[in-house]
Amino acid sequence: MNKLLLFLLIFFAIGNSDSEDYQFIARQGQVTFFSYTSAENIEAKNNQVLSIFDVEKKEIAISMLMRAFVFKKDLMYEHFNESYIESDIYPKANFTGTVIDFDASTTENQTKIIRGNLTIHGITKPTEIKANIEKTNGNYRIYGDFKVNVNDFQIQIPPILASNIAKTILVNFDFKYQPYEE
Repeated sequence: MNKLLLFLLIFFAIGNSDSEDYQFIARQGQVTFFSYTSAENIEAKNNQVLSIFDVEKKEIAISMLMRAFVFKKDLMYEHFNESYIESDIYPKANFTGTVIDFDASTTENQTKIIRGNLTIHGITKPTEIKANIEKTNGNYRIYGDFKVNVNDFQIQIPPILASNIAKTILVNFDFKYQPYEE
């Protein structure tokens, strides 16, 4: 958690005081994932996701603790954290990126590509995510979904369980940003 706090302090210290009107924060963003298989569906939700959105620079940063995902079954939580994600070794997932062709001056909803780097399980991969951006009463909402290939992040699934876990996981995200205030 100290590293996350340091990251946020550095992130805000880089900008000058004039850019304060352009920095937004989502303290309780939501990320869910869904794995469909014929044996059993796996779904989890994380409501403790932190994100920063700098409208002027068109940059976004997201950080979440992997142990904050909530599953319907305790055994799924245990397997996810101990066997697959190895949360003791890789406690967080992060994304940093740039919103391509974002127009902060419009009040119309925008659908944009966010190009950046996704880090899961200690592996960083370039990622493009299609996102919807809404601006209402001076606040922003960014939401959408994307797919993650389990093999891309070297998540080992025992052969006996391979049919119980999808090779591609659907990830949904929803961040409601408010102006950052010190």
